[in-house]
Amino acid sequence: MSEKALVIIPTYNEKENVRSIMERVLATDSRLEILIVDDNSPDGTGDIVDEESGRNPRVHLMRRPDKMGLGTAYRDGFGWALERDYEYMFEMDADFSHDPAHLPLFLEAAQKFDFVLGSRYLDGNVTVVNWPMRRLMLSYGANIYVRVVTGMKLWDATGGFKCFHRRVLEAIDLKDVRSNGYAFQIEMSFRAFRKGFKGVEIPIVFSDRTHGLSKMNKGIMAEAIRIPWLLRWWTMVGRL
Repeated sequence: MSEKALVIIPTYNEKENVRSIMERVLATDSRLEILIVDDNSPDGTGDIVDEESGRNPRVHLMRRPDKMGLGTAYRDGFGWALERDYEYMFEMDADFSHDPAHLPLFLEAAQKFDFVLGSRYLDGNVTVVNWPMRRLMLSYGANIYVRVVTGMKLWDATGGFKCFHRRVLEAIDLKDVRSNGYAFQIEMSFRAFRKGFKGVEIPIVFSDRTHGLSKMNKGIMAEAIRIPWLLRWWTMVGRL
């Protein structure tokens, strides 16, 4: 197996960020390639990526017909990567809330663990920049909620900066992953732990986006409340 790694970045109306995030990611490590999963962005994000992919073989584009959600974007991206010779697969946001400078630290940790989670709250230390206090308390409280309901010993189960070794994604039936919003992060970690894989959290600095709009909405929040209980129930009845 090669040492190649794929950074999967879902996009919807990210034209102000996408060119810069591609440049920064590729500059961090020569093993890294990028797959942009674009949901037919009206602002032309996909066209920018298409142009760049024509010049750079390390940039790839998956166009989807409509806005289909974060979880399905990652599932499609994982499936694309598993059909090719990538050993490590990243989840990462396009808006620079996830700093590309952390990518080498993920790759280093992935040599020893099956999956790596970027944590904003490791050991209770908050490393979030420019978030309103209400949003910070909501996020921190949500992670306490997830720990209590699921039993996962994670400080930041809802974070979206992650790296999976290919063996983890090969073992999980991606078609059976039910959540599609930020709860997708909870479910993927839970399923990985249930399969017996070892994960580790590493500290990251999370900065709020400076361009574009947040994708958070009430539906995503409701799913994040519901999914931990469903995971607990599916475990009890032998579905996981």
